[in-house]
Amino acid sequence: MAHKFEIYKDKAGEFRVRFKYNSETIFATEGYSSKASAQNAIDSIKKNGPGAPTEDNS
Repeated sequence: MAHKFEIYKDKAGEFRVRFKYNSETIFATEGYSSKASAQNAIDSIKKNGPGAPTEDNS
């Protein structure tokens, strides 16, 4: 699969989410205290991401 979400534990023991495309990390989230919160972040991105506008602050 060319793209995927990964939930992992960082060195501080917090759960984080990263999105990878062709093995390259595109973005990573803040740390969450529970795995369920990390999964909620994924669900929110999937639900709200496709319709999100692009804001160009360049």
